[in-house]
Amino acid sequence: MITHKLNKLPKNTIQIDVTIPWIDIKEEYKTAFDLILAQFELKGYRKGKVPVDLAEKHIPRDSVYQQLIRSFMPRIYEDIVKKEDLKPVVSPRIELKTAKENEDWKIEFHLAERPLVDLKNYKEAVKKAKSEAKKDDIWVPGKDKAEPDKKESDQKALNDVLNALLKEVECEISELILEEELNQRLTKLVDDIQKLGLTTETYLKSKNITMEDLKKQYAKELDEMYKMEFILMAVAEKEHITVDQTDLDKMFNAISNEKERASARQNAYFYASVLRKQKTLDYLVGL
Repeated sequence: MITHKLNKLPKNTIQIDVTIPWIDIKEEYKTAFDLILAQFELKGYRKGKVPVDLAEKHIPRDSVYQQLIRSFMPRIYEDIVKKEDLKPVVSPRIELKTAKENEDWKIEFHLAERPLVDLKNYKEAVKKAKSEAKKDDIWVPGKDKAEPDKKESDQKALNDVLNALLKEVECEISELILEEELNQRLTKLVDDIQKLGLTTETYLKSKNITMEDLKKQYAKELDEMYKMEFILMAVAEKEHITVDQTDLDKMFNAISNEKERASARQNAYFYASVLRKQKTLDYLVGL
């Protein structure tokens, strides 16, 4: 019988220690082998028609175990998540701690749930930031002041609000939420650098930074980005900010291209989340 134990870690991260009896691994090995066998080809035999004893000599055991891991581990994870009523927000990180033949396997799942958000006195913080921003806009003799356009002024007001929220609200983001996107961002940067015919070392030297500095910079940006996402969700829930079908229809009807409009309707959930975020931002700026 497969057993598991939950360990709560900081920042709403959970570690799940799992023990899988060898008898279950043996059964799953056969299932994985049959999956590979169905697609296996060998000279003189059609695909999927290679005799089992012959296929066993040509199919590496490592390949079967890789198939086993790809198919069995997600099922174990999904069963535990359902049983424990967990609410992960990203894909888990899986670590094989012990995986030897004729022995029970031990694995670890690391998952991140939605972070806890303490809004504290967020309204007062936003109002104070807006008040201080207005003071800065007051003209005094001897002070040159260029009149900003409305778009620039609105963006500044929004930035003041967002900065106030980041300072006031408590919200810790799990490293697991940041890891995947950080790796993707670094990978894209390296690809872009290579397309320019440069090396990563040359690029970093031209910017006078190290790879460690760059990782810290990206990590900070991602941390603030995700914090803001969850903060806005918390504000929307607290203030009962919702999006109804009328809001969606108004947006969809504004799309003149019929094909694009149909595509947008198929992704109504995504657009509803975007509209809810915009409504929340409008609410905050209007405090």
